[in-house]
Amino acid sequence: MTAGIAGLGLIGGSFVKAYAKEGHRVLATNRSRQVLDFAILSGDVSEELTTVNVSECDVVIVCLYPEAAVSFLEKFGPYIGKKPVVLDACGTKRVVVEGCSKLAAKYGFTYVGGHPMAGTQYSGYKYARANMFSGAPMVLVPGDLSDIELLAHVKEVLAPAGFGKFTVTTAEKHDKMIAFTSQLAHVVSNAYVKSPSSKDHKGISAGSYKDLTRVAWLNPEMWAELFLENSDNLSAELGGLICELEKYKDAIDRGDRETLIDLLAEGKRMKEEADGR
Repeated sequence: MTAGIAGLGLIGGSFVKAYAKEGHRVLATNRSRQVLDFAILSGDVSEELTTVNVSECDVVIVCLYPEAAVSFLEKFGPYIGKKPVVLDACGTKRVVVEGCSKLAAKYGFTYVGGHPMAGTQYSGYKYARANMFSGAPMVLVPGDLSDIELLAHVKEVLAPAGFGKFTVTTAEKHDKMIAFTSQLAHVVSNAYVKSPSSKDHKGISAGSYKDLTRVAWLNPEMWAELFLENSDNLSAELGGLICELEKYKDAIDRGDRETLIDLLAEGKRMKEEADGR
């Protein structure tokens, strides 16, 4: 199999290493030539992905910011052809799926939106791992949710990454859910560490602090773009959270033990229900 990867950050680099580890030919392109040269020198990438060889790929995975992903396909679209399946790996789906679907229709290539549900708080090729996606969920956003043959083919060409589960959904549902499961968590974590107390936490913090602040260490440019592209859903989630936090603050300020117990018990029950316990 030949895999084409656009973007050699954490996600793109992990795709590169996963396919290379399984013995597949990997073509890649990256904004920074230095990173691409390193990937070629390391043996993970066979050669640069270009408009000349992109049609040789079985799968092309675009691991760029949403706007950059659309721009990439505007450039490469006329040269992709019928053979490759093109996926993006962007964290929001409505904007990128709309833009890429139009280009797929214009140039005649096959496109499916995608979002690998894996990663770390770090960014860059040096943190990429061949097993990054092992057992992780992969969200697919096809133009036709009932195209079983296409979805089966997508799973086949993604097999070297080792995903554990595939979820097929719409761009709208994806963005609504990701606002809650990912984006809200990043905002809360990033805001949480702005407390003056964070400067003095060493020696008086443990798992709770580490769990809540892990994703505060983020890529500001990327997450700002993702937040704004999904601003309607994320703003709604933030509004709901602020409303809930006000209830806790009010109960604490009033010394209202019973209300506080009820709020905590409600949160525990909803967590149990969400986890299927």
